[in-house]
Amino acid sequence: MGKVLLETSKPSSSSASSVSATTSSTSVTDTVNGSHQFKITGYSLSKGMGIGKYIASDTFMVGGFLWAIYFYPDGKSPEDNATYVSLFIALASEGTDVRALFELTLLDQSGKEQHKVHSHFGRTLESGPYTLKYRGSMWGYKRFFKRTQLEQSDYLKDDCLSVHCSVGVVKSHTEGPKIYSIAVPPSNINQHFGKLLESEKGTDVSFEVDGEVFPAHKLVLAARSPVFRAQLFGPMKDQNTKQIKIEDIEAPVFKAVLHFMYWDSLPDMQELTGLNSKWASALMSQHLLAAADRYGLDRLRLLCEANLCEDVTINTVATTLALAEQHHCFQLKAVCLKFVAMPENLRAVMQTDGFEYLKESCPSVMTELLEHVARVNEHSVIISRHGNEAILDGSDANGRRVKQRL
Repeated sequence: MGKVLLETSKPSSSSASSVSATTSSTSVTDTVNGSHQFKITGYSLSKGMGIGKYIASDTFMVGGFLWAIYFYPDGKSPEDNATYVSLFIALASEGTDVRALFELTLLDQSGKEQHKVHSHFGRTLESGPYTLKYRGSMWGYKRFFKRTQLEQSDYLKDDCLSVHCSVGVVKSHTEGPKIYSIAVPPSNINQHFGKLLESEKGTDVSFEVDGEVFPAHKLVLAARSPVFRAQLFGPMKDQNTKQIKIEDIEAPVFKAVLHFMYWDSLPDMQELTGLNSKWASALMSQHLLAAADRYGLDRLRLLCEANLCEDVTINTVATTLALAEQHHCFQLKAVCLKFVAMPENLRAVMQTDGFEYLKESCPSVMTELLEHVARVNEHSVIISRHGNEAILDGSDANGRRVKQRL
C-alpha cells in the first residue's frame, strides 16, 4: 500500500494573511483472490493422447477475468519426450497486461497432506506479480512432475489426480477523503407497477384465458413486450383491443406472465400451482419459458432457464431438453445434454415418457446426445480444435516468458 500526501497552499494578496490546505489520498493495491479445484479421473486412459495435447478444466472467474487449468498427460514440449506431465493456468478471457499471483497444488490423496505446491503467495517476488499479456497467456510448468514418479506416488489414487489452483488478480485504486455521503435507496419502480396491477385501476384491456379474465394496461404491456405492442398498437392490431381471447396457454401461466411484466420477477411458484413440490415448479417453469418466448420476454426466459437448470432431474430432463431445443435455449440445452450423458443417468432417462417425446419431437438432438455420451466415455474432455491451441501456449518451463503462437 502506498500513500501520497499532497499539500497545497493558496497565497493571499497580503503578506499578513495566508490560507493553506492539506489534502491526502491513498493508493491501495491488493489482490482479488479465488480458487478452483480440478479433478482428473481416468488418468491412465489419458496417457498417450500426444505431446502438446491437454485436458482442460471448466473456466472460472476471478477478479473479473476467466481462467482455466490445463493438464498435459504426455507433457507440453516435444523435447521432453513425454517424460514429464505439464500443468498450467491460463487466462481464458480477453485481457491486456493482467497482473496476478498464482498457486498450483497437486493434492496428496493419502491423508498425509504432503502436497506438491508451486506458489507466488506468501513470499516476496523479485520481479513482482506475473503479467499475462493477452488471452491464452499461461503460467505453469512444462516439467511439473516426472511421470514415472507421479504414477508411483500418493498424488495418484484410484486413477485420479486432484489439482487445486489459486489466482490473485492485482487491483489498484486511489482513495480520497469522503466529504459527505447521501444514501440513495434502490429503485422500487417494480413495486409501483405491481401494485397498479393488483389494484386494477386504469385498466383498459382484459384477456380471457381458459374462462378466467385478467385486466391489464395496454401501455405497460406494450412497453414490456414487442408482441403485445404489435397486437395492441401496431398496424395489424386486433380489431377488439378491449377484450382479447388467448388460446394455447393455461390461466396460471398467463397470470405468471402478467406478474413478471409488472413486477419484473417470478411469482411464488408454490402459491401459483397450489403444490409444494419441485416437480410442479419445474413444470410451471417449462410452461413459462414457452410463454416467454411467445411474447418476446427475454429476461423471463432466462429466469426460467436458470430455474430449470437448478431442478434438472431424471423425470424432467428429457422434456426440458426438448423445450430448450424448440425455443433456442442453448445454455439450458447444454446442461441437459451433459446431465443425460452421465452414465448413472442415461439408462434411467431413456425409460421416461419424456425421452419418447424427445425422440419424436426433436430427432436431431439424438445425434448431439450420442456425441456427449461418447465424450463422457473417453473419461476426459480434450479440446483439439486448432483455433484453440493459440489460447493455451505462452510460457517457458519456469513460467516466466510469454510468447504467442501464430
